[in-house]
Amino acid sequence: MTEHQHGHGHSHGGASSTRVLILSLVFTTAFAGVEVLGGIWANSLALIADAGHMITDSLSLGIGAFAAWLSRRRASKRHTYGFARAETIGALVNTLFMLGVVVWIVVAALDRLTAPVEVGGVLVMVIAFIGLLVNVAVAWLLMRGENNMNVRAALLHVMGDLAGSVAALASGLVIYLTGWLLIDPLLSLFISVLIGIASINVLRDVLHVLMEGTPKDVDPTEITQALRGIDGVLGVHHLHVWSLSSSRHALSAEIEVEALEAWEVIMPRLQRVLGDRFDLHHCTLQPQTQRSRARAEPAISCQSFDP
Repeated sequence: MTEHQHGHGHSHGGASSTRVLILSLVFTTAFAGVEVLGGIWANSLALIADAGHMITDSLSLGIGAFAAWLSRRRASKRHTYGFARAETIGALVNTLFMLGVVVWIVVAALDRLTAPVEVGGVLVMVIAFIGLLVNVAVAWLLMRGENNMNVRAALLHVMGDLAGSVAALASGLVIYLTGWLLIDPLLSLFISVLIGIASINVLRDVLHVLMEGTPKDVDPTEITQALRGIDGVLGVHHLHVWSLSSSRHALSAEIEVEALEAWEVIMPRLQRVLGDRFDLHHCTLQPQTQRSRARAEPAISCQSFDP
């Protein structure tokens, strides 16, 4: 016997994410072409690196917007949990792409350390300052949107761009005042290291979700103790908690009870504890008696609730 309860709490957040990502995509794409041309004209690696970030930002925001839209699709026979994991996959693609950009910038910077080239300091400062304003606006939009893994990965790109704009601005100023050309690749290396560390942190969180690891904000031991404290529950066995997305978690467990006749009374209590205390609404609970567990009998029934 299966019970299902459905609500609409997730779709509105997905719609908000999609709007924010699309608006950010428009801002970023509009400036990306300008910065690419300016970086080539000024012969500045720091500016070209920042331009490269802007281009990858456009792609990452596009991927993010598509993933946010896809995650709002309803569950089907082939995808019984829906498409919530699209958010995680979008974050994975974006993070790996960002790491690839970081490697390219590091290689180019090391090459320029051995063979410095002339850089147009004034042009670099002007374009970098405009890019800084664009990146601040996009970062502000993303931070006001839904806080999920997909938006976080897109924000990582934009924050990398923001740091790149600061580095390019500083590079242009130093070159204009002192003529020291090595500042350009040195700042590019510094920013690449910072972005690389942030990318690896996001990648670690994404892989944790894909490997169905226990969510960071969920303690299985605490859940087990809370469920055991409910009247009529003798034990909790084979409890598993995993993430469907950064904001949606699922749980399955075997609940040992004295008699199956009491399950209809115990089930609502389990729902309240899991939903109200732990914000777990995608749960499958299997009732068993001590006798059925001792004999290793198959499941008598499974009940799920999914508001």
